[in-house]
Amino acid sequence: MDGVFDPKTEPASGRKMIRSVVSLSALAFIAGGVGLIGTNFLSPGSKSESPPEKVTLTSASADAFADPLETEAPVLLTSFTDLEPVRSTYERTEVLQPRETLTDLMDRVGVSRSEANSALYALYDEGYIDPRKVHPGLEMTAYVESAPSDDNPDGVRLIGLTMKHEREASLIVSRGVDGGYTAHELHTRLEPVMRRVTGTVQTSLYEAALQAGAHDAQVYDFAQIYAYDVDFQREMRAGDRFEIVFEELVDERGEYVRSGEILYASLDGHAVDRGFYQFTPSDDGITDYFDEDGQSARKFLMKTPINGARLSSNFGYRKHPISGYSKLHKGTDFAAPTGTPIYAAGNGVVERASWYGGYGNYVRLRHPNGYQTAYAHMSKYGPGVKSGVRVKQGDIIGYVGSTGASTGPHLHYEVIKDGNAMNAMSLKLPTGRVLEGDQLEEFRLVRSEIDQIRGVDETNTLFALSTQTEAMSETTTE
Repeated sequence: MDGVFDPKTEPASGRKMIRSVVSLSALAFIAGGVGLIGTNFLSPGSKSESPPEKVTLTSASADAFADPLETEAPVLLTSFTDLEPVRSTYERTEVLQPRETLTDLMDRVGVSRSEANSALYALYDEGYIDPRKVHPGLEMTAYVESAPSDDNPDGVRLIGLTMKHEREASLIVSRGVDGGYTAHELHTRLEPVMRRVTGTVQTSLYEAALQAGAHDAQVYDFAQIYAYDVDFQREMRAGDRFEIVFEELVDERGEYVRSGEILYASLDGHAVDRGFYQFTPSDDGITDYFDEDGQSARKFLMKTPINGARLSSNFGYRKHPISGYSKLHKGTDFAAPTGTPIYAAGNGVVERASWYGGYGNYVRLRHPNGYQTAYAHMSKYGPGVKSGVRVKQGDIIGYVGSTGASTGPHLHYEVIKDGNAMNAMSLKLPTGRVLEGDQLEEFRLVRSEIDQIRGVDETNTLFALSTQTEAMSETTTE
């Protein structure tokens, strides 16, 4: 009979010795495989990103474990099931669904409740995650090995698990040799890389910038830099060109994690043709943006103290939508969703923050040089905003609403000079800081470094070399 030992052909002592050699070697092989998974694969800092390949023990590999002195003797196995089977290790990835808990997630993986609780409590006890604050969409990868039993032929044993609970950090739970679980937090090492994007506006700056490779953060910061010069809802035109140089933080594999700051911004369009460089003067340490001559982008007052809004009504005489009478509309209206933040147009002091008749929830700020700004119809006030409080340009003073005499959520914004209402959209406002002396020299060095990133110096050099080559060619021809 094939595969069955015939007691007449071999002494009993030989059978026992060779079988012991194979069994001990197989156990050592299996134990070594488990140790590799338990200590190296899930340890913090490991570069391995997938479980070790499944190792199958064949008759040839079993022969290799036999003592060299016994290589001539046959392997005495009644069947392959006489060897303890090699455990297969694999991974399963599950995503947390609405109204599910992490325990539900572990149930779907198939591990026992006792192992699931031990692994999860390793995370809870270290304070890495709060089970009450997990959200649907959380992705968890569990690494398990086959562990069949009489009661559960499909049973598995949990070796470890990983989950990414933050964009820059992952949680790792690994099983120790004692069967217990330990948790670690692995932070991604981020590297800054410089990105330069350019484009032409067709429908909107937002759409064009995203298509060029920028992110939401860059579009927002770009709008903040030009908030003193451009009304993006009314003054942008198709054909306007832009350039943005910014930092992008990537992980060790070069994959995008998050955006950094804008180093340079340029807009060549209908409303303005200017570029601004990021610079931090050493005398005050306040980071700002300056044009090539060292003049700050920041002005005395912001032209539009709100982002993402649509200009819905201009300054001037109009028929009031509620009263029906024609009267001077003393401000500019910006339609925006309820709750959109409203910013202080400039540094100043809160003169009033209360209900004001048809203006609803109303804030008025006093600025230097006889200027005031007013903000009406707000749904609520900004944090700490009350009469007498000093605010800085860009502070949130309230949120868009539709209180008072209003037909829909919008901001009514007024600029007042010496008691007279002014058109904020056409107002020529005083400029901010102009760099001089040592600060200007420091700025020029930074400007040169940013221009190198943009390729400006390289372009000029190539142009100069090309011009010299043409001149030499002409001279040679003559």
